[in-house]
Amino acid sequence: MRNCPDFENKRSGLDRRKRKIPQLKYLLFGGQRKRIRRSEDKQQMIILDNYSPRLLTFVLIILTLSLADGFFTLHVTGHGAVEANPVMAYFLDLSPWAFMSVKYLLTCLSVICFLILNNLYIKSLNIRVDKLFPAVIVVFLVVVFWQFFHTIK
Repeated sequence: MRNCPDFENKRSGLDRRKRKIPQLKYLLFGGQRKRIRRSEDKQQMIILDNYSPRLLTFVLIILTLSLADGFFTLHVTGHGAVEANPVMAYFLDLSPWAFMSVKYLLTCLSVICFLILNNLYIKSLNIRVDKLFPAVIVVFLVVVFWQFFHTIK
């Protein structure tokens, strides 16, 4: 194809790979970029069009554990415990619905940020953001299991 005389004339001169954020049509209707292939690109923040089923699983687990944490928090605080987070304590004082709504909304926003930045390489930790999903799950599991065993006493 490179030997074709019209090949150079068809190029616009713009390198589509220089875009860090995909075009809106790819975000809405899906694209084909599923992973970063070039090693030099792995050091940059690149937003992908498609996400792996592994990330979807992590997101669903985090959202489920957040709901479980919220319900256990409601149960434990109903039996005399105190919410340690002052922001969530404020919403808990308003109503259980306000507490659960804000908790779920904040978790969803955090997960969306993690998804958008999942390919960001954190130089100080020498890790990509997508490797933090299991750590978030472990933290949620510890909290939920602590609350669960605290409620059965």
